[in-house]
This record gives sequence, structure tokens and C-alpha cells, in this order.
Amino acid sequence: MTGFFSNKQLQSISRPGGKTCSCVSCGMYKTAKTPRMKPYGNFKKGILNIGEAPGKVEDQRGLPWQGKSGQELKKVYRSLGVDLFEDCLNLNACHCRPVDKEGNDCKPSDYQVECCRKETFRIINEYKPKVVVLLGERAIFSVIGYLWKKSLGGIGRWRGWTIPDQDLKTWLCPVFHPRYVLRRDEPVVDVIWKQDLERALSKLDEPLQQYQEPVINYIDDLSVFNTIEKGVIAFDYETTGLKPHSKGHRIVCAAVATDENTVYSFMLPKTRREREPFVNLLKNPAVKKMAHNLKFEHNWSQIRLNVEVDRWDWDSMLFAHILDNRRGITNLKFQTYVNFGISDYSSDIEQYLSGVGDSSNAFNTVKQLVEMPNGKDRLLKYCALDAIYEYRLAKLQQKLINYESK
Repeated sequence: MTGFFSNKQLQSISRPGGKTCSCVSCGMYKTAKTPRMKPYGNFKKGILNIGEAPGKVEDQRGLPWQGKSGQELKKVYRSLGVDLFEDCLNLNACHCRPVDKEGNDCKPSDYQVECCRKETFRIINEYKPKVVVLLGERAIFSVIGYLWKKSLGGIGRWRGWTIPDQDLKTWLCPVFHPRYVLRRDEPVVDVIWKQDLERALSKLDEPLQQYQEPVINYIDDLSVFNTIEKGVIAFDYETTGLKPHSKGHRIVCAAVATDENTVYSFMLPKTRREREPFVNLLKNPAVKKMAHNLKFEHNWSQIRLNVEVDRWDWDSMLFAHILDNRRGITNLKFQTYVNFGISDYSSDIEQYLSGVGDSSNAFNTVKQLVEMPNGKDRLLKYCALDAIYEYRLAKLQQKLINYESK
């Protein structure tokens, strides 16, 4: 192992998609006055700032944040009681100055950032910052773009979150780049930027959350559900498609989380008698139910199990939208990452859950997954984790709004 990454992971940082990413393959160092610019700052408060790339002024002086963007960042940090160079360590997603064919500053490409990524992660590993402030899209792509295995989206999706990343063991805090703030020159952008930085700095004295590994019980006999007479559960289905109406669709497996650390995962039995304990649990009005996008579980229960789920209590997807109405942020995987710092537990499964074809009633390939070696085990674990994170997310949301279920 090298720090918190295995050798295999470090190799994938320098060879994303199988292509070689290095200073030699990039070549930007050849035109830079300060090639491979080193991080700079006394790091007294444990803050690591990651910007985009050195500009002309930075390249000439050999230090980050020397131009107008740096002055703006220095000013807003000072207003928050932070000295940019005394209290922070500073580097960029791209460590050499990127230039266009005419020799002018330009935005670094994905490939150029990828070539610097291994060194960026090495610095995070070495310094172990309390907070990493990701200033702008290139910084987000450099760090979160490696950890998050799905479509990244833009700065509008990520700014303002304080992510307790469980891989890097630090708070990741995406914010606007100061150049964007200067270019927009709008009071509302200034306010959002300062608030996001304040939110990031508030995490300096907050320890990173430690989460218990959930206890996953893989069961064939569902009689354990006969013992659940009251309380609250979160449950999740994996099915053959998005909608249950077409002939042949079925619920493949299900998981029931009974608290934030305990979950039961099972292949749905074929006979009604074997399913009865689970069906009775769904119908029990003394047991409150939670899900992420509850209409999915409700419709599948209604049509494929012929049961009306009684006592719905919480929809964590709906409340994610109520708490923050930005687009692209209500998905369970995104919410799990930004709230709990768990970046990927689903990438090897989700390809089998997408429907084949354009119809909303299209079938996915989950049946093929179940027939693969270890496929059933992988699906059951994925379903179990969905239920656990739904439960944890719902409880977090309820805490945020001081919700008391009746």
C-alpha cells in the first residue's frame, strides 16, 4: 500500500482508461518557466486549496495565486480570519502553466489535469489536510472526478457541499473559482462564494464522521420479519425494469434496513406463502416505511405483490429536493457521496439495471447478472447497501429539519 491507495489504484490514477498520463506524455513542462510548480504555504490551519492552473504571473513568480484571482481569494479569506499563505497550502489541478498556440493562458484539458492527478493525490496523502477547498471545475475534476465513477456535471452541481470523503479521509469542499466570481461581478455570486467558503471553514474543527460497517444478513427464510411488530424500516427493490406493468417483469430481490447498521437482503421467493412475512410487514400500519423515491417501491409492491404499502413515513429523494432544489443532486448515489463520503458502491452493478431500449417498460439485464458467478451475491449486497443508505439519509434529513414522526 502507498498511503490510502493501493498500488493498483495509483497505477489507475496515472493510466486512466488505460492511457499513459505523465509529465513526459503531457509535455507542458517544456514551455513553463516554473515547471511542476510545488505547493506553497505554511499550512498552519490545515487547509489545502486546489485551484485550476498557474497563469502567466504565477508562472513567472513561481508561486500560486499571484494574479487577480489570488488577490480576490486572499481578500475573502482575510475577511473570514484566514491568511491564504500562512494558514493554507496552495496548489493547482494542473501544475504547469497551460498555454494555447499563441502562448496565452488557457483552460487545462482533462488530459493535462489527469497527468498531474497522481502528484495531487500524493500531496493530499502526505499533508493530510483537514479541509480541501476545490476552487472551480478543474479542481473538482482532478479530485472528485477520480473518486466519483459517474457523470461529473458542472460546478453548479457540486459547489456548497462539504463532503466527508471516506477514501481521502478529509472534507472536500467545492466552491467557485475566484476568476468566475470576478468575471460575473454580481452580488449574489459574491454572497454564495463567501457562504460556501464559510461552510468549508466550519469543518476545520469537526472530525470526519466514522461510519460503522453495516451488518448485512443474507436470508432465504423471511420469518424474521414476523418479529418486527413496530418501528421504522427502509426497504429497496431490484427489479427487471423501471416500471412493473409489462408481462414478465418481476421483483428480483429486496432489502429491509431495520436501523442504520442492520439490513436483511434476500431474493424474492417465488411462492406467496414464502413471501407472506415480508408482505405482512409492508401491510403492518405499526411499522413506518421509508424509501428513496417511494413511488417506485409502492408501484412494484402494488402490481407485482398485490399489496398496498401501509404507513409511508419518508421519501428521502423528495426531501433531498426540498432541502436543495438544484438539478442532478437527488439521486441516492450522489446523496450518499455528498452526505456520507462513500463515492462508489454501485459502478459494477448499475450497467445491469439500465433498460435495453427506449421504452419505459424495457427490460434490463439483471437476470443475466444473477446467472453469473457471484452475480447474485453482488446484487444482494448492492440492494442491501441501497436500503442502509436510504435509512441513514432519511435519518439525517429528519435531524436537519427537527422532524418527529407520529
